[in-house]
Amino acid sequence: MEYKITDRGAELGAFDAFDLKNTFECGQCFRWDENEDGSYSGVVHGRLVRLFRDCDTVIIEGADENQLEQLWRDYFDLDTDYEMLRLEMTRLCPELSRAAEKLNGIRILSQEPWEALCSFIISQNNNIPRIKGIVSRLCEGFGEEIGGGYSFPSAERLAPLEPEELSSLRAGFRARYIIDAARKVSSGEVALEKMKTAPIDECRRELMTITGVGAKVAECTLLYGLHRMEAFPVDVWMKKALASDFSGVSPEKLGVTAGIAQQYIFHFTRNKVNE
Repeated sequence: MEYKITDRGAELGAFDAFDLKNTFECGQCFRWDENEDGSYSGVVHGRLVRLFRDCDTVIIEGADENQLEQLWRDYFDLDTDYEMLRLEMTRLCPELSRAAEKLNGIRILSQEPWEALCSFIISQNNNIPRIKGIVSRLCEGFGEEIGGGYSFPSAERLAPLEPEELSSLRAGFRARYIIDAARKVSSGEVALEKMKTAPIDECRRELMTITGVGAKVAECTLLYGLHRMEAFPVDVWMKKALASDFSGVSPEKLGVTAGIAQQYIFHFTRNKVNE
């Protein structure tokens, strides 16, 4: 795929298998917002950018020459052949065919590991608008101003705080979990970067040493923050879906396509219920 800097931003080139709305609104991220013109604005690696399509080209407005091509290729997972994955997963589990066809264009973002962990701690027993509100207040209150937006506060920034100092977030019981996670990550007790290659069961166990982190949050961290595509988060939506329309689907059967299959199932089921 062509990548170049233009006067409008970073031009990703023709790429049909990238649906902005489905990618940013499928429940995997909480810092991308749709604008009135259909473009999306978000903060990636401490920089506020806007993404939009111009015919067959996806353009990142706000990217500059100091940001390497690989950063964007990694973040949007542009080197992965999602069409091949879609065909493989529907061969393994034909029950996925309808969801995979309808939602073709979802890509699994490679978010920063700490941001993903913290965001999905916040997501527990919560809905997406409220999650986004808490995350936004966290960034405004403890992140750095970056010209039109705020960076996600590091674990090191949050670790010295006490849970009550997060009262402005209105995060409830999750404040205690956020602080425990920040302390364990900043101290190295939970080593997120090593989890990109360590045995996945070992990673799950380590993540669940954090107060309040159970199997679902651990799987979300592995999939969305560490790009472990074999991870398969299961929540209430997924349990219902796996017991009905997708009863023949299992992560063991899907292998490295499990993560994208999970996203198809989750978003398809949620949209179906809301129709």
